[in-house]
Amino acid sequence: MGKDILTGIHFLSGNHACVEGAIAAGCRFYAGYPITPSNEVAERASVRLPQVGGIYIQMEDELGSMAALVGASWAGAKPMTATSGPGFSLMQENLGLAVMMEAPCVVVNVQRGSPSTGLPTAVGQADVMQARWGSHGDYEVIAIAPASPQECFDFIIKAFNLAERWRVPVVFLTDESVAHMSERVVIPPREEIIKRLVSRKKPSLPPEKFLPYKPGQDLVPEMPIAGEGYRFHTTGLTHNEKGYPDLSPKAQDKLVRRLVDKIRKNADQIVEYEEFMTEDAEVVLVTFGVSSRICRAVVKRARKAGLKLGMLRLIVVWPFPEKKIAELAGQVKALVSVEINLGQVFLELERIVKERAKVFLIPNAGGEVHDPDKVFEEIKQIV
Repeated sequence: MGKDILTGIHFLSGNHACVEGAIAAGCRFYAGYPITPSNEVAERASVRLPQVGGIYIQMEDELGSMAALVGASWAGAKPMTATSGPGFSLMQENLGLAVMMEAPCVVVNVQRGSPSTGLPTAVGQADVMQARWGSHGDYEVIAIAPASPQECFDFIIKAFNLAERWRVPVVFLTDESVAHMSERVVIPPREEIIKRLVSRKKPSLPPEKFLPYKPGQDLVPEMPIAGEGYRFHTTGLTHNEKGYPDLSPKAQDKLVRRLVDKIRKNADQIVEYEEFMTEDAEVVLVTFGVSSRICRAVVKRARKAGLKLGMLRLIVVWPFPEKKIAELAGQVKALVSVEINLGQVFLELERIVKERAKVFLIPNAGGEVHDPDKVFEEIKQIV
């Protein structure tokens, strides 16, 4: 356990794999507050980060945790925290601060049954809209959903890369089932991982000519590290390219549009999904996270029964794969949302598909994953 990257074959839970992936991605700062079912992330980070020269801090609450991530990010760290629904709610104010200050960071949200305290030790997937709209104002973030411990390792590296590339908070939208299942996890050699790591753009101009919020062609500004001689002001207030508050409507429009457009206009570079047997499908299941494991089994069963069923698994949930959904809507009879909530991805399908295909929902209020037999029976009625 003393090495920074534990190359080799391991048997890990999703939560533990998240920590190992984060370390492999270069994370050396964790600030968080305990909450079920994410506690194993904090517990392993408290042991592993000091072993690799990193810092682990248990904060007084989730508000402080998120604030610490913003500060650590501006100090040059690749920071992470982990929480679940109630804690994620408390993080939203400072998640908005991270958006406004363009501080790259990763927030692991291990979803559980909700709302409120709900089912602390049971699965849920009802934080989808909160991941997108949880803080106030107009903004865009990225959310990515793993479906296995191996993907917890692999995708947390993607999450850090996306955060660094686009200077946004990235929500790692996992769930209790994926977090607590233990499976084979292959960790590649250090040199293979390093090849695919992304770091924020550093200043290309000297301090006297540098503007901290002047965007590049991709709408993302370069980012210095505190202490490197680039002295400027950064704030949660609406600000100009110098970083100083500018409370005019003109400055507000310019800044907020850029914060939104740097994700929306580059969505094709960010969106990621998996298609399973969609080539000739008449009905496609749209799903993510642990629910995709159920859906994959249902698709295989349906195919054996002669039903042309396929699956579109959302890897990146936000930004939503609008182009792909629209394309499928022109090819299939129906799209079916399978999610452990009462219809959040379903709302996006309705918005995009409109009248081009039928849209159905197979909901689950939480506490357990879908029964594959029941999903299959409902699909038979649709096909």
